[in-house]
Amino acid sequence: MSFSIDGKSVIVTGAANGIGLAIARHFVDQGANVMFADMDEASLVKELGEEHQDGKIQYFAGDLREKLTIANLLSATIDAFDRVDVLVNASRQILVSDALDCDDTSMEEMLQQNLMNNLRLTQLVAKRMIKQAEEGTEICAGAIINLSSIAARRAHPDLLAYSVSTAALDQLTRSMAVALASHKIRVNSVAFGSVMSASLQAQLKDSQEARQIIEDQTPLGRIASPTELTEMVQFLASDAASFVTGQVMTIDGGRTLLDPVGLSAH
Repeated sequence: MSFSIDGKSVIVTGAANGIGLAIARHFVDQGANVMFADMDEASLVKELGEEHQDGKIQYFAGDLREKLTIANLLSATIDAFDRVDVLVNASRQILVSDALDCDDTSMEEMLQQNLMNNLRLTQLVAKRMIKQAEEGTEICAGAIINLSSIAARRAHPDLLAYSVSTAALDQLTRSMAVALASHKIRVNSVAFGSVMSASLQAQLKDSQEARQIIEDQTPLGRIASPTELTEMVQFLASDAASFVTGQVMTIDGGRTLLDPVGLSAH
């Protein structure tokens, strides 16, 4: 089987910055047609400039909490590329929680952003993939990849809502994989620890101590490069992973193998 994603049509959410942007750009470099989706239109325009006029690159700005926005995103992708082969749910958010504050709304916000948005878009895109499969003979009708976190398996007092939402996302991955298997749609997740995205790089710029803490608590002794994450996502999107579904692939340098010691999960 091939690791190639050349010619595949892909939606990547959260694609205006950070990990989502890195994945979307990597997919373009590998020959895919990519719809960069994000609610931050200014950042999309800044990042893509005139590139979106290239037939392989399109962008869509909108709030995925709105059902109409999700429908419009799919329609825009079909208009641009005629089909959708891969969905990467990379839009994610981290909020600090106060476990004893009854007025803290972070749980509702995290479940909406990190779980429900992904569920609704997955449902709509899967229906399109099923329709496409009726017209073809592909061994795989489509691939859906969720971006999760090692926070799903670790507990931190300040990340209650984030941890719960990512744990729920992992279970959504497994459940949807079973539900969509008969339709030849694969659903997997990538749970990662610290990846040297632009945002993390900015956070660590003035704190060698913070970087050292992460490296000390990672058995491989370093922070992952964005490429190490994007290539895993590519694998799950490619035919090389044609018999892989319902899996939560962990990229953390062995970090979740250690006993947690006040560890912050990125």
